[in-house]
Amino acid sequence: MSRFPSGRYGRQRLEFFEAPFRAPLRSFAALVFPWSGEKVLICNIEDRGWCIPSGRVEPDESSIEAAAREAREEAGAILQDIIYLGCYRISERNEVRWADVFAARVKELVDIPEGSESIGRMLVDFEELPAIYHLWNDLTEAVFRRSDEVLRRHSQHLDQAARNGQNSH
Repeated sequence: MSRFPSGRYGRQRLEFFEAPFRAPLRSFAALVFPWSGEKVLICNIEDRGWCIPSGRVEPDESSIEAAAREAREEAGAILQDIIYLGCYRISERNEVRWADVFAARVKELVDIPEGSESIGRMLVDFEELPAIYHLWNDLTEAVFRRSDEVLRRHSQHLDQAARNGQNSH
């Protein structure tokens, strides 16, 4: 398991714990790194700027369902191959909250729903992120890189399984 640097968001301290680690408490939020080929999909959220889709986990949904919903609401993205990456521990003073983190492939882009807090989306190369991402630091960079690595390994595994299936006929 890799060691990730810590980060800050305002007065909050951010730490990332890689899968298979699971948060000891129900996650209040979910984030998803949606990739389309070599590019990552980010959305422009009012009062925040360019970022990955994220948001609160509703009482009647799981964090993976929240990640898929937020991708649809904020980026107009229908996802596939949603994979749990780990979770953020977000601490401020005596309060600790957890946010589950996923990587996914973009299956399809549709219109961003009317009334969304998102004012746009774009597919960007990893190298473009430091200049435009709303919270770029060593931790953000490390988790972006991990999301890409995990999805690449997953694709290789699927390709190998498909080849093995073809060879058995």
